[in-house]
Amino acid sequence: MRSLEGKRAIVTGAASGIGRATALLLAREGAAVAVADLNDSSGQAVVRQIREEGGQAIFVRCDVAQPADCRRTVEQTVTAFGGLDILFNNAGIIRRADVLHTAEAEWDRVMAVNVKSIFLMSKYTIPHMIAAGGGAIVNTGSGWGLVGGGDAVSYCASKGAVVNMTRAMAIDHGPQNIRVNCICPGDTDTDMLRNEAQQLGQADEVFLAGASDRPLRRIGTPQDIAQSVLYLVSDASAWVTGSILVVDGGGLAG
Repeated sequence: MRSLEGKRAIVTGAASGIGRATALLLAREGAAVAVADLNDSSGQAVVRQIREEGGQAIFVRCDVAQPADCRRTVEQTVTAFGGLDILFNNAGIIRRADVLHTAEAEWDRVMAVNVKSIFLMSKYTIPHMIAAGGGAIVNTGSGWGLVGGGDAVSYCASKGAVVNMTRAMAIDHGPQNIRVNCICPGDTDTDMLRNEAQQLGQADEVFLAGASDRPLRRIGTPQDIAQSVLYLVSDASAWVTGSILVVDGGGLAG
């Protein structure tokens, strides 16, 4: 039996990378999935794949930093599926620069996409979870939300905020049977990771080789991270909330 049969989910940043892999996996496990992203063509392609595999999905164009978009995404999901049980706050961006080389507008955008979006999507989602008798929220943090990293001050600040937001939300909404957890991926083979190489002026192969220097001797795949999200939104983690799950091939182990 599929572990998410009858559940209704939103995945932000679902047109590519970790979001895409997670949307596909949740659908294969029986969830109806709202694919939320700014990229129309790639988002619609994810929806088509889910439907071709026999699943249920819709695409909602969403800038997660905009309150109206977040509210509309939740409303369209509830209208389409009749409720909402799962929210994966996955959308994120990175700017590789120190304080001196980070423009104020860049700082604001990173904080808006990586942090404010979680506030907004959760604010509009939680009332529907309460109505459904509970739910599961997973926020995407980062290893750099737990330790510092070079030339990534806005990203590190934003992901540190995500980690502690998760704990606060778990405390607030546990009595409503809403579990809130955070995944902290290590370097994962996505377009965003390759964009980091470009920002730093490094060749992809050199950057990816450095990212593979961890105990398991490889970078992560989007599917690796999707499996951790599936665990946290399924009944397998029914007594897990306020937890920070590091999924990084041992990168932070020592």
